[in-house]
This record gives sequence, C-alpha cells and structure tokens, in this order.
Amino acid sequence: MRKKIFTLLAIFLAFTAVTMQAQTVQDAPRHEVLLETDSGDIRIELFNETPKHRDNFLRLVRSGAYDGVLFHRVIKDFMIQTGDVGSKNAKPGEAVGDTPETYTVPAEICFPKLFHHRGALGAAREGDDVNPKRESSATQFYIVWGYKFTDGQLDKVQQRLNERTDSTVQLTPEVREAYKTVGGTPHLDGQYTVFGQVIQGLDIVDLIQRQPGDKNDRPLNDTRIRRALVVK
Repeated sequence: MRKKIFTLLAIFLAFTAVTMQAQTVQDAPRHEVLLETDSGDIRIELFNETPKHRDNFLRLVRSGAYDGVLFHRVIKDFMIQTGDVGSKNAKPGEAVGDTPETYTVPAEICFPKLFHHRGALGAAREGDDVNPKRESSATQFYIVWGYKFTDGQLDKVQQRLNERTDSTVQLTPEVREAYKTVGGTPHLDGQYTVFGQVIQGLDIVDLIQRQPGDKNDRPLNDTRIRRALVVK
C-alpha cells in the first residue's frame, strides 16, 4: 500500500511540475521588437512557446542583422517576407531571397495554439522535399496578411489539409472563428513555425502587401527595414 501511495504521489508531483512550467511559459513577459521600415513602424511580440525562434530572432535583431534588409517577397492578400541579409545591397530588379545560410532553427510548430491569423509572424523555410523536418530559415521571416474566410471556404481548406499524407491539422472552432473575423492563411498551419505576432502597425503591413511587384514578387519600389530594435 505504501509503495502505491508513493507512486501516486510521484505522478501527482510530476503532473503539477509540468502544469506549473506550462503556466510559467504562458504567463512570462513577452519580448517585443520594433521594425522601423520605409513605410512606417511595425511592433512585434514574440512568443515564449517557441524559445528557439524567439532567442534566435532577438540575437539577430541585437546584432543589427536586419538593419537595411529588403522586403524581398510581397504577395497581395497573402504575406510580406524579409530577412535575407544578402538583400541589403541588391540592385534594382535583382532576384533576392537565396543568400546561403550556415544553420537552421528546429521546427517549433505549436498548432492550434499558434496559427496563421492576420499579423502572425512566421519563419520561412525550404520545402519538404529537401527539408522534411520543416526546420526554419536562420534569418528569413514573414508576416501574414491573408483574407477572411467563409465556412464553406474553410471546409475546403480542411479537406486539402486532410489530403496531406502527414497532416494532423484540424481547424478548431476557435481557429475557424479567427479566420472568419480576422483573416489569415490557414493552409500554412502545421507546416511552418509561428513565433510572434504584430501588436502595432498592421496598417503598415497592409501598405507593404499592396505594393506592386516584379515576376519574383519583389516590390518595384524598394521597401526596407531601416532598423530593428528590441524594445521590451
């Protein structure tokens, strides 16, 4: 009997420790980063649930890696992408976005808690054919714009998600409601790591995503991150 009591107590204590740790992560203050762009300021909050991406992003911001980079891939009603450090001195019309990187960041996909609603900050990556673990780019990231969905459209998205051989993504009622009222890009869920969100400056994201681009989706008029700062 004593052994059984000790076993139950150990299980209870272990469960309590895990629960307290999860609450600590969720309740801990979040870092914030300010992107000063040619179009205006965008303030981003980073998630503690994705610590590898958070810490990598903070390190890059503090090192000045993002100062001067282009928004090199902009697709209306989809997203804006930046972070290619080789884009700083790119000539007009030059294709950018393929600067070699020396490392990747392990995937931290936390769906459905973190998903691709409008304003979500996601890590770019190579495709599954060469990157089956879905590891993230060292430096490149995107900010979601997307559009608002109807129930019928979300049903079709769910059907396409179900057709993926490795997909376990199920759009919960809460996620569906967000896509109907706020908008986003649900087809990316479960595929890419979401590690932050815009808390100020969605109007600036809108301005950038509306810019006309060339055949490679690079804006015809260069838009840069002039400076990135950790502000919290």
